[in-house]
Amino acid sequence: MLFKNDVLKRLADGSVTTAFRCWEKARINEGTKLRTAVGVLELQSVEAVAEEERLTEEDAGQAGNASLAELRKELVRYRGKGTVYRIELRYAGSDPRETLREQDELTDAEADELKRRLQRYDRASRRGPWTLQTLLLIQELPGRRAAELAGRMAWETDALKINVRKLKELGLTISLGTGYKLSPRGTRLLEHLQP
Repeated sequence: MLFKNDVLKRLADGSVTTAFRCWEKARINEGTKLRTAVGVLELQSVEAVAEEERLTEEDAGQAGNASLAELRKELVRYRGKGTVYRIELRYAGSDPRETLREQDELTDAEADELKRRLQRYDRASRRGPWTLQTLLLIQELPGRRAAELAGRMAWETDALKINVRKLKELGLTISLGTGYKLSPRGTRLLEHLQP
């Protein structure tokens, strides 16, 4: 689910608690957690709106709209053949990857576990080992576009982005407006990988 930046901020501070989306069938489930630019959102409920005409000004306000007319206009734009769903959300805290990536002290056991994870990624790749090469390239060229990094590795851009996301899940990289950089944790791991 995508949210406008101002709505994300209001979800984080609790002034927005609802979203409405139009789908042919619900694309998300209750309990799902979404990582966003402001942290983690938890979906508390997902219900089809039986009668769209019964939406109120209060519903619109809870979804971050200035008026019911604005909400209806938004729904018409996205509706298509779908059903309107009401999604109740709550802010569930900061993204745990943010805390993880700032951990620049690694015990030997933590470094060994990260090495095992990287080796698993390397073994599973049809292209062969890629994790160390990617980390070193990001270290060498922070903030460079994904297409440029992919070109240097002779990869498709989308394939590189997927792999960098795997590294990000481990807290090793940080996505920038353009490109990536190593996190403090990623920098520390490189020291363990290249003594």
